[in-house]
Parts: sequence; structure tokens; C-alpha cells
Amino acid sequence: MSEKEFKPVLGLWDGTMLVAGSMIGSGIFIVSADIVRNVGGAGWLVAVWVITGFMTITAAVSYGELSGMFPKAGGQYVYLKEAYNPLIAFLYGWSYFAVIQTGTIAAVGVAFGKFTAYIIPAVSEDLVFLNLGFLKISPAQVVSIFTIVLLTYINSRGVKGGKAIQTTLTVIKLVCLFGLIAFGLIMMKSDVWQMNWADAWKMHGIAKDGSVVDYTLALSVAAIVAAMVGSVFSSDSWNSVTFIAGEMKNPQRNIGLSLFLGTLIVTIIYVTANLMYLASLPLHDIAFAEKDRVGVAAANVIFGPAGTVVIALMIMISTFGCNNGLILSGARVYYTMAKDGLFFKKAGELNRFSVPQYGLWVQCILASIWCLSGKYGDLLDMISFVVVLFYMLTIAGIFILRKNRPEANRPYKAFGYPVLPLVYIAMGTAFCFLLIIYKPTYTWPGLIIALTGIPVYYFVMKGKSAAA
Repeated sequence: MSEKEFKPVLGLWDGTMLVAGSMIGSGIFIVSADIVRNVGGAGWLVAVWVITGFMTITAAVSYGELSGMFPKAGGQYVYLKEAYNPLIAFLYGWSYFAVIQTGTIAAVGVAFGKFTAYIIPAVSEDLVFLNLGFLKISPAQVVSIFTIVLLTYINSRGVKGGKAIQTTLTVIKLVCLFGLIAFGLIMMKSDVWQMNWADAWKMHGIAKDGSVVDYTLALSVAAIVAAMVGSVFSSDSWNSVTFIAGEMKNPQRNIGLSLFLGTLIVTIIYVTANLMYLASLPLHDIAFAEKDRVGVAAANVIFGPAGTVVIALMIMISTFGCNNGLILSGARVYYTMAKDGLFFKKAGELNRFSVPQYGLWVQCILASIWCLSGKYGDLLDMISFVVVLFYMLTIAGIFILRKNRPEANRPYKAFGYPVLPLVYIAMGTAFCFLLIIYKPTYTWPGLIIALTGIPVYYFVMKGKSAAA
């Protein structure tokens, strides 16, 4: 019997919906509260989202060149292996499994539980479902884990089921988001808008009593970096489409286009959504929305009490669809690693539906364990640092490959090369460096988890040599 292969059934539309759907989860409805608490001014709130959007689109169009050169399942893992060596690629794959993908799935799952509790108080994160002494499990965490298990099962039955969910839910969330933004801007409160923009570029922290904390220059820089943790997380997972290259039609063309179109759509939505917040809510109300649910607070102002239920349902759809995209694409990295002998052997096998079922369930188990932490903000800090670190390495790989393989076929070349890729690397370096200084609690653990991959790699390689 011949070895099963991936089936190329996804087109440009599917790829674009995967990019946009994987990016838009819960972040845009939550993290603006933390951003305003850090930077204080309306101008800086929008600037944080614009900077993040610029970085995201720059990275995405740079990845277009790599996706055209290596249209294989595994995406970023493959790019790093080709540009550097198997060790660097393994460290990414290890970090992807240990923190980046599973942690993101958990964070989005936790957010789904959060907004479910808004409609069904019985599943609140403030209640205790099970007290183990050393660990208290809330109903919201149970709901989060249930959705991850459900989506894993659906995606283990073939890519078409995951594709249908992804496309349907992404279209719904895009229509709803554009509708919310349009209504919010049409019904804007001019007095609130003018008040928010009266001193838009004064950088300061906002305390709950309304008092402000003035910053020195150094603290202003730190505040921007701290604020960007949320926006970077909210804009992440745009590279999901690169992992499923084996299931894309004409991947040399469609992956690069999907990356550009998806990130552009989401950046426009994120920036205009924050303008809508500023047109609806005073800065203090954005900063201290109940449990950081800025989207719910804005909907309450725009549509009244009924609107908050609608927006909560919309966010539940958004996070559910986001996790579907993450779960669908994630196991393809483990599949490629397993083929290289660097992950569980069974993760390199496809089931009768031509999907890596074993990798999907291993991913599910670790993401569920992360869910038990219940700490949305902590997961953000851990993920954002490691994600940007590997994005920089991957983009730097474009320079290496241009030098080492000048003759290689490049159906698509990185836009703005070499300037824009260098700008991204410079901005990413500053972000990671300042994050280590000003938010070390979870940044260091994320880095340590990535570095623990080094002894694991050599242990695995030693085992492979002994087996040979």
C-alpha cells in the first residue's frame, strides 16, 4: 500500500480565510484595555495597533518569498531548516509545540470560556468546578478544554470539515466586526471623541481612580513595549497558512497572496475597531472595562443591553473559529518534524482522512494542560516574546538564502527587500530586548522553554545514531 499523502483541496479564498480567521480571536475585544492603561492617550492606542499592523504585514510579505521557494507542509519549520540547520528548525518546532501553538490555543480557549460566562454565568471563571488543593479548576476552563477537544476531533476527520468551519465562521466574524465598526462610527458620540483626542499624544499611565502617572522617556518606551504584547498576540498566527502548504492548490502563488490579503484585512479591522472604541467610550472606560471586555462595553453603548449579548455571542464565534484554524494547521509542523525523525514517529503518519491525527491529539493534550493555568495575560507575555524571536530569525533567513542560493526559483520576492525585512528585524529586536527588561516574569520562562530544546535535540539525534 502506498504512503498516504496530503490532498491539495484548499484555494486562495480558503487560505485567506485561514489567515484572517486564525488572527482574529478574542484579542481585539480585550487587549485595548491594557494598552490604554499603559500608554494613556488615544493617539498612542491607535499608534500601537498601526505599528503592530505594519510589522505583521511586513513579516507576511517577506514570508511570501519563502513559501514560494518551499511549498511544503511545515511552513516556518521548513524555512528555518533550509536557511540555517536542523537544530534551529527543531528549536522552533519544539517552541511551537511547547509554547507558541499550544499556548495560543489555550489562551484563545480561555477567552472563549470568558465570554461564554458572560451569557451563562454558571460557567464563570470566578467559580470553582473542582478543587484539587494545589489547583482550582473553574467551569470556564472546563468549557475551554471541551472546545479544544471537539475541534481536534472534527479536524481529525479530514481537512474539509475544518475548512467548512473556518470559512463559515470567518465570514460571519468579518461581517459582524465590520457591522459593529460601522454602527459605532456612525453613532459616534462627538463629545467622547473630542475628549479622547484632546490630549491624544501625552504618554502616561492611567490609574483606576482616573489619576495619571507621568512617564520619563525610558518609562514611555517600556509602556509602548508592554502595550504591544497584547496587540502582537492579537495579530499572531497569520503564518498558519504556511503550515498547510501540502493541502493548498498552487501553493507557490496562493500562500503568498493569502498571507498578504489576510494580514491586510485584519490590520484594517483592528485599527478601525479601536477608532470605534474611541468614538464610543471615554478612555477611562476603555482602560477599565469589566474584566477588560472592551468589545462588550462598546456594544452596550452602541446597541444597548441586547447588544452586549449579541457581541458576546459574536466573540464566542470568533474565538471558536480562531481555534479551529490554529488546531487545523498546527499538527502539520509536528508531521514534518516526525518525518525528519525529530518528533514522535506516529505524528508523521496520516490517517485514512489524510490528516496527521496523532499530532492533532498530542497538541490537544498539551493545550488543555495550558488551559488549566487560566492566566490569559501570562500566556500573552510568554508567547509574544518567543513568537517575534522566531519571526526575526525566519526573515533573516531570506538574506541567507539570497546569498547561498541565488539561483533558486523564487515565484514571489519579498516586497521592499532589503529595507522592509531589515526594519522588521530592528523593530523585533527592540521589542524582545525591552520585553526581557520590563516584563521578565513570563518572558524568561518562554525563552528557557525554547532553549531546553537544545539538549532534547542532541538526545534525539544520539538516539537516531544509535538506532542506525
